[in-house]
Amino acid sequence: MKTAFIGLGVMGYPMAAHLQKAGHEVCVFNRTMSKAEKWVDENGGELAPTPAEAARDCDVVLVCVGNDEDVRSVVLGEQGALAAMSPGSILVDHTTASAELARDLHNAAAEQQVGFLDAPVSGGQAGAENGVLTVMLGGNQSDYDKLGPVLDCYSRFHKLLGPAGNGQLAKMVNQICIAGIVQGLAEGLNFALRAGLDGEALIETISKGAAGSWQMENRYKTMLEDKYDFGFAVDWMRKDLGIALKEASRNGAELPVAGLVDSFYAEVQEMGGGRWDTSSLLTRYTRR
Repeated sequence: MKTAFIGLGVMGYPMAAHLQKAGHEVCVFNRTMSKAEKWVDENGGELAPTPAEAARDCDVVLVCVGNDEDVRSVVLGEQGALAAMSPGSILVDHTTASAELARDLHNAAAEQQVGFLDAPVSGGQAGAENGVLTVMLGGNQSDYDKLGPVLDCYSRFHKLLGPAGNGQLAKMVNQICIAGIVQGLAEGLNFALRAGLDGEALIETISKGAAGSWQMENRYKTMLEDKYDFGFAVDWMRKDLGIALKEASRNGAELPVAGLVDSFYAEVQEMGGGRWDTSSLLTRYTRR
């Protein structure tokens, strides 16, 4: 397919590369043009000066930027991607954003006979680089069916979970669950260190039982080594939890643990850890 990829951050950069390697024609746009030039030098394809130019004549336009405001800035308006999209094409937003935005974009796209799917991803930078992301989608079945070959390029699993907005709601659940797991791991490791246990031997043992998790398997070593300059940033997690907490205030769901962990991440930010990996919750205990 002829595709456009808008947003070449730590996730979008490798995702777009997987598309190009799979044989799709990719045109990229990034607000920092030097990054788009670097991507083309490394991967081939084309670059465009505006989102609209990138999207022109494309079958699929994929967006992966920072937040709701960023999405609106590259999708809507005269220079936005949607202005140049043809009837029958599909707009896909991989940004973790609000369900409200997803529904707005679905309606705006429908007015131009363009399909829309909200499609936030899970798996982090490593998942994007290795092409093994999980994609949660909201939108129409017919659009999802057409998009499968594109999603397969950088994901190991993807599923349509209902109408527009449901992909974003699913990502909120994903982040709510992760917040509790990481905090539990931080508390457990702090307890182990204070109790004089061998952290390596401990995790080798309990990770094989009911306490095991992706976070435990992939983060315990760096947590024990007090290393956090990688991975999914605390700033991003707070943005995601903020979206979930706002949605919960609307639908009446109680999120006491998520709210508490969000406040703990605020403390990490105050320590200068806004760009540290989310596993840095342990520093609240070890660096005091």
